[in-house]
Amino acid sequence: MKLERFSLKEDLYTRAVDIIVQAKKSGATTFGLATGGTMEPLYAKIREIDVDFSNCISFNLDEYVGLGAKHEQSYACYMDQHLFRNKPFKESYLPNGLADHPAEEAVRYESLLQQHTLDFQLLGIGQNGHIGFNEPGTPFDSFTHLVTLAQSTRQANARFFESIDEVPTQALTMGIQSIMRAKCILLIAVGEAKRDVLERVLASEYTEDVPASVLSKHPNVIILTDLQEEEHSHK
Repeated sequence: MKLERFSLKEDLYTRAVDIIVQAKKSGATTFGLATGGTMEPLYAKIREIDVDFSNCISFNLDEYVGLGAKHEQSYACYMDQHLFRNKPFKESYLPNGLADHPAEEAVRYESLLQQHTLDFQLLGIGQNGHIGFNEPGTPFDSFTHLVTLAQSTRQANARFFESIDEVPTQALTMGIQSIMRAKCILLIAVGEAKRDVLERVLASEYTEDVPASVLSKHPNVIILTDLQEEEHSHK
């Protein structure tokens, strides 16, 4: 894992855009995309630059179960608003949150993923170490699946809804194995709330209790963070 620390978030996101543009110039055509507050400044920067994804394919990490693509808190709507409207891809795939049989939708989405190798995967990280919606305890060999969201994850996402009662209790997510198949992974971790979990990942812990710790086994991971190393005082 290659770690880069930035004092300014602005510089971090400039670097993230550069990594994505370079990947595309190097031939990447299939991109795994993420959502959430961490990604908003990134997509804002991408919208402003001269980069064309019209010959590329995108796959999103996850989608809430029970929210249709037109629901303003669905990830389909998020992607349209923050990226696709300005930078359309040739094809963009997300799990269908309104599928009648979510478990079957997970199998369908996984089979699509297996037909298209991800050249590049973008990730955020949850305070509990989740990547995608793979909560602690998710098997490292998991494929796309239906997940019941941890209460801490629902609380973290409640700010986007009127109340926590409106936050869906389930989601469809790429599995950890699905993510690990990507040729290159870029993880962005910003904010003090992510410090503890990032330190566990960087310590190369390898435990299903911290899903992101699986990244220590991937050959090509870049981590960008605005967290500086803590100075340990000696008494």
